[in-house]
Amino acid sequence: MTRGPRPKENAVRRNVHSHAQELTPDAQPGRELPRGLGITTSGAKRFWKTWATSPQSARWAETDWAELEITTRLVDALYQGDLRHAGEVRQRTAKWGATVEDRARLRMSIKDEHQDQAEDADQAPAETTTDLDEELFRLLNS
Repeated sequence: MTRGPRPKENAVRRNVHSHAQELTPDAQPGRELPRGLGITTSGAKRFWKTWATSPQSARWAETDWAELEITTRLVDALYQGDLRHAGEVRQRTAKWGATVEDRARLRMSIKDEHQDQAEDADQAPAETTTDLDEELFRLLNS
């Protein structure tokens, strides 16, 4: 049994935030990974590509791209076995809206216009997932 009065049939949400963002799910053109960063691991290269083409990057300023460079260096060290950077990487990516929970906290949402693209993404090649699993397995068992 619920408590309190029954909600109105046509309830309207009144706490709409002026700084809320609705992003399109389309991949952005992004930027190339700067060669001067000296990134060596494939995991860090995938990290850069994922974030550089993410919907969030459409609204990034130069300072955000600089943060991505720093974070990618941390991810590179993480994939080389320095697990001390894992917490820092998580904190930095949370500020960009990495997970559903992070995006909710940031009042950020992604439009659900391209349902077909989401279904295609679910049918990604198994070998990519296997490669990631093997790489993480090697990293954690070394």
